[in-house]
Order: sequence, then structure tokens, then C-alpha cells
Amino acid sequence: MIRNDSHQVSTSGTRAHHPVDQAQGLRQMFASRVLRFVPVVANAATACGGLVLERLCAAYTSFNLKVLVVDASEQARPPGELAEFDLAEGIEELSDQVSYMPARGLPLRYVDARGSCSSLLDTIANTAPQYDVVIVHASASEIVRLFSQRARGTNLRPLLFTNDLAEGLKEAYSAVKIISQRGAWMAYDLLVCATTRSQQAQPVAERLARCADDFLGVAQRDWQLLDPREPAAADPHPRFLELAAGLLRTALPLALSDTAFDHLMSPGAALPSCAAPVLN
Repeated sequence: MIRNDSHQVSTSGTRAHHPVDQAQGLRQMFASRVLRFVPVVANAATACGGLVLERLCAAYTSFNLKVLVVDASEQARPPGELAEFDLAEGIEELSDQVSYMPARGLPLRYVDARGSCSSLLDTIANTAPQYDVVIVHASASEIVRLFSQRARGTNLRPLLFTNDLAEGLKEAYSAVKIISQRGAWMAYDLLVCATTRSQQAQPVAERLARCADDFLGVAQRDWQLLDPREPAAADPHPRFLELAAGLLRTALPLALSDTAFDHLMSPGAALPSCAAPVLN
């Protein structure tokens, strides 16, 4: 963190230049601050989306990160009418560290002539700069439209999930096909939502890994079981925390723009914590 110290001097021995106003001071303090966007590919054949998002939020808040969930899946609500004029009006605060934005259909409102919806990510970053992590939950097609243009040359690794049934597996394989052929992402992580007594969870994960590798050349980096019977208040398992941290390391980083700083300076706007997490 850059110190705003009145006694700081430059290497030439003269007093360092100081910001002329508070906004400039904020720009200096958070010049390297970024939001990290984590893509989570929805699975319409399962009812696991809420569970996956809930557990990811628990993991990131345990890292002392502030999280915004942007839910553009088919199961989500469309954004409210006011969100068309100001995206911030569509954000619902669930706790001090977690907020939620229903966003079904929202990405296509930002589509450009090339089929990209990446400008929505910029709008989110500029509208909600006080967050550290933005989890984007959407179909495989929309994940590609949102991330592919900005993620070129990065090590982005989407998170997929399924249940232990054939329908969920089929949908997950279809998602792998879309992200590899249209997004050029050749690796993913997987969560299988099933009880610990399930006899099909491991075979499902292994079959998806084998088909993804044999037919698409895509690697399943890791898979984990997510038990829906586990209490929501339970601390995340260390292995799950490791997976969540890995997703952060490969997330899409977007630096805050001047628009975001202007939002931070607006009356009543909440400022990011000065004790920024290590990833920032």
C-alpha cells in the first residue's frame, strides 16, 4: 500500500509531490487495485447453481474478500427496471461481504458487432469498485461472450459443475465443448454436487474428464465433491479453499478506471478497505 506521508521525500532529496485533492489521493492509493472476475459456467440440467455460488462466497469471505455475485443464468431473475439506468440499483446486499445481482438476459444488452459482451465487465467494475471478487454465473455461451475477448493471452480457467446424473453430465460436456471451441480454454475445474454416499459422483467426474480429453483435448485440472447436505454455516473444506484460491489466481483481472474512482468519491459511496487483501 502506498503511504501518503507528509515527510516522504523523493530519491532526489526533494519533497515528494502530494495530491492536490482527495480524488487524486485515492487514485494514487488504489492505482494498482483490480477486481477479479471468476467465470462459473451454469448447468441448466441441475439445481446446483445456488449451492456452488454459496460455497464460493463462503470461501472468498474467509479470505477477507468482498464478493459480488452476478447471476446471469437461466434460473436467475432478470435485473430490475432501475438497473437499466444505473447498474448499481440492481445490486442487493446480502451481508457486509457478499452482494448479489440478478442478471438474466443482461449480457446480451451489452453485445457489440463482434458478438462480445465484455463491456458489461467494465461497467460492473466501474459501478461496483468496492468489491474484490466478482463471480459471474452464466451459460457457457454467455461466459464466452463475456470473457473471451478480454481473456486472450491469460490463464483463465472456468469452473464447471454437475450433479451425479446423466442429464447433468451431458450438459457439462456440452459446456466443455463450447468453452474449448469458442473460448479456446483448454482446462477447467469441476464440482460434482452429490452426497458423500453417491456411487455415481466419481464415475461422472472421470467420464467427463475422459471424454473432454479424448474428443476435445481439454484437461480437467481438478474435481471435488460438493455435498448439499453440508450446513451452509460450516467452514469450507481446506481442499475447497485451495480450489477457490486457484480460481482467483486464474481469474480475469480488471483495473479500476477513473470512472470507478469518481463513483468512490460520490456522496454516500463506500470506500474499499485500506487494508487491501494480498491479491490486490
